Amino acid sequence: MIEDEKRTKAWIGDAVLALFARGWILKAPQIKKEDRHDAFIRMTSNKFLSAIGEPTAMEAEIGVIYESDGLQAAFDHIEETFVPLFKKQLAKRRQPGSYRRKG
Repeated sequence: MIEDEKRTKAWIGDAVLALFARGWILKAPQIKKEDRHDAFIRMTSNKFLSAIGEPTAMEAEIGVIYESDGLQAAFDHIEETFVPLFKKQLAKRRQPGSYRRKG
């Protein structure tokens, strides 16, 4: 995939990821209402994506799946690929004595 095409797919993938993240966070019982904004920022951040792969490539992959197979397929991919790591990070942040950055 050429760089311009990758960035275009990533732009679409970023939007799909944001939509997924908002829906998932609203349903997640482990995320308090007052923590939703922070959880959204963390779930869609390049720092989080880089734990899986190069952020633009990760978003482009979501964009390609969305364009070829639709929204549900893209959501399924995010659920399988990104959510397990995010849940693990959430659990780690909730452990006593763990550093929790505010802001």
